[in-house]
Amino acid sequence: MVVLSQPPALEHCSLIKTCKPTCVFSGIPVIDLRDPEAKTLIVKACEEYGFFKLINHGVPMEFMTRLEAEALSFFNLPQSDKDKATPFGYGSNKIGPNGDVGWIEYLLVNTNPQLTSLKTLSENFCYAVNDYILAVKRLAFEVVEIMADGLEIEPRNVLSRLLRDEKSDSCFRLNHYPPCPQLQALSGRNLIGFGEHTDPQIISILRSNNTSGLQICLRDRTWVSVPPDQTSFFISVGDALQAGNE
Repeated sequence: MVVLSQPPALEHCSLIKTCKPTCVFSGIPVIDLRDPEAKTLIVKACEEYGFFKLINHGVPMEFMTRLEAEALSFFNLPQSDKDKATPFGYGSNKIGPNGDVGWIEYLLVNTNPQLTSLKTLSENFCYAVNDYILAVKRLAFEVVEIMADGLEIEPRNVLSRLLRDEKSDSCFRLNHYPPCPQLQALSGRNLIGFGEHTDPQIISILRSNNTSGLQICLRDRTWVSVPPDQTSFFISVGDALQAGNE
């Protein structure tokens, strides 16, 4: 999940050089999870793009908006207060030893332990995270089982069983991209949020507010911008699933 806040921003921001703008890509597959043809459409989207937008997904909008509100409250806390949550997954990034400067802070937690006992986070925030994680995990189980069906992988629950395992390394990452108060050229480097990467998991389930910034790389190596949609989820095929089908 991605959150864009209002000031205050992180300290010591300097924009090095803005990255080249990309075109907005209108061809991203949109799949209704309740469509009888969802299985066929999901497999086709995975093969052609490794990425698709999922609607009618069953995750209550209330869970999304409540989590976003609680996340903004947390990320707008004084830095000293946020730093107290560092042992429990809070951090910020400066990406790339040779150039790019990451402008991001985040909360990263395993999806299996419950968060309600973490005293450094508010009780409301913990409940919001737990409700959201449980709902999105149910969605993940359904999506990977549909994928298994479409790929004729047996048994049908072979992928979801990995996610359900209590030793699963599935994680929830809440990214926050604060406003940058200074936009000035320096050293020819780039200010970015989260750098170019692939995800090692089976799938990644992404959700953002109505703020643009997410980009994907097409087969021809062209980077394109994904139109934001706060009511939907984006599914990205991870390295584990791709490697397993090559």
